[in-house]
Amino acid sequence: MNHDAFIVPPGSKISLKKNYDPAYKTDFYQKADALTKLKSDIERLANYQNILYAQNTYALLIIFQAMDAAGKDSTIKHVMSGVNPQGFQVFSFKGPSTEELDHDYLWRTTKALPERGRIGIFNRSYYEETLVVRVHPEMLKKQQLPKFSEGNQIWKQRFQEINNLEKYLVDNGVIILKFFLNVSKSEQKKRFLERIELPEKNWKFSANDVRERAFWNDYMDAYEEVFNHTSTKWAPWYIIPGDRKWFTRLVVADIICTKLEELNLKYPTVTEEHKQQLLEAKRILEQEDP
Repeated sequence: MNHDAFIVPPGSKISLKKNYDPAYKTDFYQKADALTKLKSDIERLANYQNILYAQNTYALLIIFQAMDAAGKDSTIKHVMSGVNPQGFQVFSFKGPSTEELDHDYLWRTTKALPERGRIGIFNRSYYEETLVVRVHPEMLKKQQLPKFSEGNQIWKQRFQEINNLEKYLVDNGVIILKFFLNVSKSEQKKRFLERIELPEKNWKFSANDVRERAFWNDYMDAYEEVFNHTSTKWAPWYIIPGDRKWFTRLVVADIICTKLEELNLKYPTVTEEHKQQLLEAKRILEQEDP
């Protein structure tokens, strides 16, 4: 699958409305074909994870950002359904706690970064500090920032800080994949109504979801600023069509598998000494009484 249609070219200025269709799908994948390929990619991902864990050189950080009801949780659930929980972790970042507000804004996510050999997922991330905080600037007052950090320059400052952090992480073996699940406003409305009408989905709905929907255009502007300033060669953004969940999952899984394949992962080489130890262990086991 060609991923060029989904990537935000580093250094470019994109428009979500003009350049990325939330309902887009390729002509050569229908839903049934996509489900078959997703199953295959889930198996591929499980195999890559085993080698990633054994090699213990790289870590993979996957970041999901989206508007409410875009399908972050279900995408994570389906795409990662085959991985070994021992080498996999998910963190969801909501409103910061009192303790977190007493630290810099990157503290709570930095301490949750995956170890070498593991896959970590951020369901929302440090990018919230350039999104929801930008749409609701009153949140900055709770962060007890020095006066010199206040004002419009703070967003450019944070973009640069995030770019520097991600470059540092990539240089040290943390591979970063950043996905924005691009759901349309009309599809979000449809999913909200479903959550209200179906009793088994009532728990997913919050009245605040509708209140935030009133800031849709502000969020789109904030997201465009994020993409235009933080899609880099070392950690580009992928804007994934979000109106068809089956297609969303197909693309995300394919991109993850492709990235892991590019790492040319290999199981650790066994030394001659280790081989001799294996042979000795085999000899001992074979000599045991039946």
